[in-house]
Amino acid sequence: MCLACEEFIKKGSAILDLGCGSAIIGKEFQDFFQAEIVGVDIRDIRRINIPFKLYDGKKLPFPEKSFDIVLINYVLHHCQDPTAVLKEAKRVSRDKIIVFEDLPEGFLSELICRLHGLSYHLFRQQKNHSFFKTENQWEKIFQEIGLKVIFKERRHNFPYRKELFVLMGA
Repeated sequence: MCLACEEFIKKGSAILDLGCGSAIIGKEFQDFFQAEIVGVDIRDIRRINIPFKLYDGKKLPFPEKSFDIVLINYVLHHCQDPTAVLKEAKRVSRDKIIVFEDLPEGFLSELICRLHGLSYHLFRQQKNHSFFKTENQWEKIFQEIGLKVIFKERRHNFPYRKELFVLMGA
């Protein structure tokens, strides 16, 4: 993942890992890019100690333009309002928003996304509210809120599709 982002993140960048979960990926980005990393999530389930703040799922606890990069790593499909999350990411980003997301395109991919959503919420003992979107649906949302796709890349093709989007404020 770090290699896929190498041309978009400068060494020493300030990175917000939005929806950091265990913080394993955030730590990898911190080390690879010699970055200042801060994780946020709606609950603290970190397995690795990185700087962290709780997030209410609505408003990020940072002023505008606080980070060079906002990393959103397979998180948006778990958000009840991914558009609002993206607007907040745009607000706190000085430069780019990097999104990795699963896409329910094709029979197997759609099935895997559904199973992922069910298992995620079953183990977290939450109501199932996974909102997987197609590439076109994500791009429409990005455009509607003034985010321009400057790069996209299919990350995996079989058995399911994953996409990297690199976004900038339009």
